[in-house]
Amino acid sequence: MQKLKVGMLLFPELTILDFTGPYDVFIKAPCFEVISIGVTRGPVRAEGGLTLQPDITIDDCPQLDIVFVPGGRGINALLTNEPLLQFLRVQGEKAKYITSVCTGALVLAAAGLLHGYKATTHWRSLELLRMFGVETLEERVVKDRNRVTGGGVTAGIDFALVLTALTGGEEMAKVIQLQLEYNPAPPFAAGSPHTAGLPVLQKAKEITQPTLETRKKIIRQLLLDRASSSIGLT
Repeated sequence: MQKLKVGMLLFPELTILDFTGPYDVFIKAPCFEVISIGVTRGPVRAEGGLTLQPDITIDDCPQLDIVFVPGGRGINALLTNEPLLQFLRVQGEKAKYITSVCTGALVLAAAGLLHGYKATTHWRSLELLRMFGVETLEERVVKDRNRVTGGGVTAGIDFALVLTALTGGEEMAKVIQLQLEYNPAPPFAAGSPHTAGLPVLQKAKEITQPTLETRKKIIRQLLLDRASSSIGLT
């Protein structure tokens, strides 16, 4: 079986489960060759301080078959990182699949890679994705042609199993699911804004509101700058 190169982006302040959930699926699938990619050289500190070492940087990266972007607090810097966005655009021209989990979808959208596609992201960031003109679906995994996006954090495992089934077949994905004993039975029905209950929902919104407002400002400015640039060129 020919292996597809999966390039998994690493950047400071990423959400570790966005990365390791899919990673644990991909490394068990004989259809994938996994490469971790740093925006710059050197170790990357994820949210909470865990340090990861990329295999290569975006400057050294070969053509990928699958481009993957996780989410996390660190995406704020990526939304306006033109070298990184250009790397994604160039890779996206020949990649078989362009993918993300959680707020990694915002980075794909900033690179213009979700224009005309349906996609999902963390429930709290769906409105941010819509700011880029992306049609959003509040689902665990959304596949639209060769774009495959996962919802928030834990949806990364679902996403990776779906991508494995698309590439190596459903049986392979099922075997890996069993190896991981991925049989969710959460202790509380609080994993969705539709089931968490009003007090929990309000508290979660309260905690995440500053991050949401910061990202709104970044995206508004980004879109304004691009619109101004476009007008200047015409």
